[in-house]
Amino acid sequence: VQLVESGGGLVQPGGSLRLSCAASGLTFDETAMAWFRQAPGKGREGVSCISRGGSASYTDSVKGRFTAWRDNAKNTVYLRLNSLKPEDTAMYYCAARFRGQCFTSTTFFPSSYTYWGQGTQVTVSS
Repeated sequence: VQLVESGGGLVQPGGSLRLSCAASGLTFDETAMAWFRQAPGKGREGVSCISRGGSASYTDSVKGRFTAWRDNAKNTVYLRLNSLKPEDTAMYYCAARFRGQCFTSTTFFPSSYTYWGQGTQVTVSS
C-alpha cells in the first residue's frame, strides 16, 4: 500500500490550498480515508475523515474552512483548506483504514488507521 500526499506549501493567512492523496495497493472504494496533521512539538491531530460513501467528518477547529472529498475513479482524496490561519501550520498526512468508519468516537485516533503517507508541509505565514 502506498499513500502519496501533495499540494502543500507556504501561504499567507487567509489563503487557500488543495491537498491531494493518491492511494495504491488497496481496495480504495472499501477504505475510509482520513487527514491528520502534526505541528512541531505536538501530537498528531485528526482533521477530517471521508467515508467509503463520500461523507466527511471534521474536527471542530476546521469546520466551515476545510472541505474533504474523494474520487474513487482516481483512487484519490482531497482536502481543500480555506481561510488558513497560522495555527494551521503543520505536516499534513493522509491515512487509510480498510472498511473503517468516519463517525465514531475513535475516528480521529491515529491508532485507528493502518496505512499512512509521508506527509506534505503546510506553512501559513505572512
